Amino acid sequence: MSAAAVRGVSALLGGLLVAAAAVVSSSPAAAATTDAATTAPDAPVTWSVTPSAADGPDGRRVVEVELDPGQRVTQHLAVKNFSEREATFALTAADGYYTDTGRFTMLPADRASADAGTWIAVQPTVTLAPNETRIVAFDIVVPENATPGDHAAGVAASVRSSSPGADGTRVGVDSRVGFRVSTRVTGDLAPALTVDGLRADYTPSWNLFAPGTMTYDYTVRNSGNTALALTDTVDAIASDRGTLLPGESRAVRSEARPAWPLGLLFVEVAVSAGVPDSSLVVAPATQTLVVWAVPWLHLLAILGLVLIGLAASTGRRRSRRRVDDLIARAREEGRRETVEAS
Repeated sequence: MSAAAVRGVSALLGGLLVAAAAVVSSSPAAAATTDAATTAPDAPVTWSVTPSAADGPDGRRVVEVELDPGQRVTQHLAVKNFSEREATFALTAADGYYTDTGRFTMLPADRASADAGTWIAVQPTVTLAPNETRIVAFDIVVPENATPGDHAAGVAASVRSSSPGADGTRVGVDSRVGFRVSTRVTGDLAPALTVDGLRADYTPSWNLFAPGTMTYDYTVRNSGNTALALTDTVDAIASDRGTLLPGESRAVRSEARPAWPLGLLFVEVAVSAGVPDSSLVVAPATQTLVVWAVPWLHLLAILGLVLIGLAASTGRRRSRRRVDDLIARAREEGRRETVEAS
């Protein structure tokens, strides 16, 4: 068997897989449920599943391997039953993906896998005594025609539980926890990303002395064959946008940022990406956005001040004319009285 290197721990990209409701997590990979059909409600089943070496858990949260097409490698997982009763866990593998919020998960049981989830072979169940830990081997077999690049899957241990429904019937729920298995198939790695619909919006403030806000949004798609760790940079401020697997896309909307209404705002947005656990990077997609930020409130305030000034000036002129008329009338009456007296 050729090189099958287990790649390093990736705490940011690993994590708990939860594919159903009613899962209570007591550790990064532990869950609890109650099977009402076989036990009392006060006897929950609590368990964890983690990557492992053949002789026990090794501290990893993610299994990462690099394999040639047609190559097979054996890995291990550790299932621990924290419960005070015996429990049987179903072991499954499925294709993995990242949600819109950047969380890694795996396909639900009612959806068929088509990629790396089908490359993993694991025994269907394991039965554990109270507080027992069992090491279970599983194989990763890469097909001969597998395409180069990154392929993600998840391995999980699950327990089926039931709870009463609104109509009195019992509803079955599969609760599962697991970890990510990332397989990089050797060959030409071609990371690439596509950015569409990049735009920015300005929202004015109703406070004359406070800036408005600006947000930007776009859709990014991983058009290459490797996983991509995304970042965008606006006005030298960088934001982490999570990870995308090949073929995945994500709508990104930024948090509101302060912006003064200066008429026209020029904003440069750069979306870039790197390949995890690699020196490969993708040339950033950069675009300068032109945003109208008209200071309507300030213009209205200035117009109001001008109108008030004009009204005051007009009032002063009218008052002056009135006073001048009164003075002229008084002088005319005085002149008439003088003429009559003479």
